[in-house]
Amino acid sequence: MASLHIHAMTIPSPEGATPAMAQWFALKAEHPEALLFFRMGDFYELFFADAEAAAAALDISLTARGTHAGTPIAMCGVPVHAAPAYLARLIRRGFRVSVAEQTEAPRKGRGAAKGPLRREVVRLVTPGTLTEDELLEAGRQNLLACIVAERGAGRLGVAWIDISTGLFETASIPPDGLFDLLGRLDPAEILCADDIALGDFAARRAPPVIPVNAEAARRRMAETFGAASLDAFGTFSDGEAMAGATAIDYIRRSQAGQLPRLSRPQPHDSSEVLGLDPATRASLDLLRTRDGENTHTLFAAVDRTVSAAGSRMLGEWVAAPLTESGRITARQDAWTWLLDKPQVRQSLRDALRPAPDVARALGRLSLGRGQPRDAAAIRTALSTARHVARIVRESTDIPALVARATAHLDKATELEALLARALSDSLPARLEDGGVIATGYDAELDGERELRDGSRRIIAALQQEYADEFGISNLKIRHHAQLGYVIEVPSAASARIKGREDLILRQGTASAARFSTDRLVALDQRIIEAAERAATRERALFGELVQRILAEPALPDIASALAVLDIVQSCAELAGGGTWCRAAISDDTTFELTDCRHPVVEAALPRDARFTPNSCDLSPDRRVMLLTGPNMAGKSTFLRQTALAVILAQAGLPVCAKAARIGIVDRLFSRVGASDDLARGRSTFMVEMTETAAILNQAGPRSLVVVDEIGRGTATLDGLAIAWAVLEAMHSTLRCRAIFATHFHELSELAESLPRLSPHTMSVREWKGEVIFQHEVIPGTARRSWGVHVARLAGVPEPVVRRAGRLLAGLEKERHAAAPALPLFERIDTAAPAPQEEKPALPEKVIEMVTTLDPDELTPRAALDALYRLKKLLHSSKEHLDP
Repeated sequence: MASLHIHAMTIPSPEGATPAMAQWFALKAEHPEALLFFRMGDFYELFFADAEAAAAALDISLTARGTHAGTPIAMCGVPVHAAPAYLARLIRRGFRVSVAEQTEAPRKGRGAAKGPLRREVVRLVTPGTLTEDELLEAGRQNLLACIVAERGAGRLGVAWIDISTGLFETASIPPDGLFDLLGRLDPAEILCADDIALGDFAARRAPPVIPVNAEAARRRMAETFGAASLDAFGTFSDGEAMAGATAIDYIRRSQAGQLPRLSRPQPHDSSEVLGLDPATRASLDLLRTRDGENTHTLFAAVDRTVSAAGSRMLGEWVAAPLTESGRITARQDAWTWLLDKPQVRQSLRDALRPAPDVARALGRLSLGRGQPRDAAAIRTALSTARHVARIVRESTDIPALVARATAHLDKATELEALLARALSDSLPARLEDGGVIATGYDAELDGERELRDGSRRIIAALQQEYADEFGISNLKIRHHAQLGYVIEVPSAASARIKGREDLILRQGTASAARFSTDRLVALDQRIIEAAERAATRERALFGELVQRILAEPALPDIASALAVLDIVQSCAELAGGGTWCRAAISDDTTFELTDCRHPVVEAALPRDARFTPNSCDLSPDRRVMLLTGPNMAGKSTFLRQTALAVILAQAGLPVCAKAARIGIVDRLFSRVGASDDLARGRSTFMVEMTETAAILNQAGPRSLVVVDEIGRGTATLDGLAIAWAVLEAMHSTLRCRAIFATHFHELSELAESLPRLSPHTMSVREWKGEVIFQHEVIPGTARRSWGVHVARLAGVPEPVVRRAGRLLAGLEKERHAAAPALPLFERIDTAAPAPQEEKPALPEKVIEMVTTLDPDELTPRAALDALYRLKKLLHSSKEHLDP
């Protein structure tokens, strides 16, 4: 996402401004950091530096309008009817926009007051406060996040709201958990104090806001949702309450005092979600790639949903895998139920396909921006809900998650009947176009419409009457914007009727003359009044329907239920081909993948290409895999597909493998591929070390770590030493499940001293001078890097490749002839060792006991007992040796 432009400009002094520009200055001062869309007739106009910035961003003409302080006023504008498209472009470019509308009808008549019409800022459009479909991605949340530091508690209160759907959640987290949470939420806009570091999310920081104090925040939150106390919705820390109230206040200000329909705030426990830091998310391309695209992502590879709400919820599942086996199993039970029911699955897909986005329709209606299509969306959704419920209930053995969702689909029957009666079958795009309320629903509206439409029939009859009376067959009665209804005759025929006293010449042109009569003037007034009364009545009736819709408490549950069922059928559709599996989830540290594949790479392959699957066994007795071999052989793919299998399994989704057994992972770390951060002065190696430090400081026995080429960004000896130490720490200190990919083949010798280290390599074969990468992981260690062969495949000129080959052969010959270049398991001393007394060998009983001990299986008490036994053995042996 583009960074937020806190649009600063030097605003000229308003002194000497015309009345209209004085009004502009006053409104601009309300939100000086935002571009001001200033409504003037059918256009939103921008002035001064706003115009210059908008013209450049939108690639539209920059002109001038009058002068101020002797200088031309820069100006550009966009049509009101096309404003959403221009707003979308500005928001994507990171701008904020305040919208000033005319709040006074155009004045008419001789006594009308002079001066500009009254205008007010009716909305502040920011990246986190969008509601229009044109400004939003249908299948993606659009979150506003607020972060508040709790004084004295050492924690952060965080609240996040999607005003387009009403989502409202909070969390209390330690400061070091902030980046993980922001990585999961990916908020469009962030409210926080300047002293809260946002890291990679700093570009999304909004102008600073002052948080509400804790007591006032709790009171304001409770009042917002009509409760006596915030405790009615759960347990919230002071920081959560302050963040929530501050976000609500910000939304109210952005919506000119209005508050959209929001769900009751839900406190969130981060321990129930798999820990994924931003670097891991970027490495795995879960919802977006590094360059911001949403194709070639894990989400795109598994998404088979047919509705916007289902797609959005599936994205939430992928972004926040669970750590509670019961909830994971419930999701799995839901889609597994449909695997052997292809007809039911297809019926659900067909029924859900027309399901509208209820949550976002409710959001627009609650802010007064709703159109007939939003009311129609509610009507269609309720009809869809009944249809889906019937399909589900025709089956047996309905799993708990599906049953709970289906139970909501029978609600709001009275509202459904009301909308069926009240709304026309075919609805216009805008309320102003009329025809929204069905004929027969309201007698008063029907009467006004009959008068309006009947008057139109009278016009047709009157036209024929005048044509006969004046003897002009091509006489027409037309409606003119300024003149009202007039008689229009060709210029050649006008001479015959110009002298009539009952006709008033209103306008003459080269081709036609226009006349009015007292009858036409009176009829015009009657028609105008009837049309206005009909439009007024229709607006009132539509407003009543909107209030009835917003008062229906079941609608959010119905919207959520339809989204859940869409995910259920999506998963079943994905797994129905037989190449995806249901993972066996447990609460231990089991980890076995059979014939696992990379879902994103597989989806991108041509149809005639086949992905080579690989198994992965990180069982407790072999929990660390040391993987060697050339990069082009598929190491990175293997690393990522293993991590993605965990994401899918713990999200409760099908896994791209023949079989999977996974003990719950509490934190997942993926470091695959090199990158730098030169903007903040960090080299590739510094980034690598920073991310390695994060792993060593946070990973534990239930974590999974997949890392590639640790230590390759520095000198060979430095790099090998770092890789060696990190590998030892993962094996013996962190005791995590890990895949450690490396080019340091010497590390494989550590298998002799690290009992749970399992060396593996990428299978490579040489055939008639050509290297064949088989993309297969096999036990063993690579003895060559195949770098020269990879250089040839990359297109390095052949003379250079041949020269590199000769140099490599010579270097390898020298290395084998000389002493070992890197004695891994010997002590390296530059000075001669001092003479030492020969120490007696350890007693055989001590050696035997140490050999049979397994430190990883010892409880603290057993380890202490073993230490006492060793001490006793050594003491008795010493007495035996030194009587």
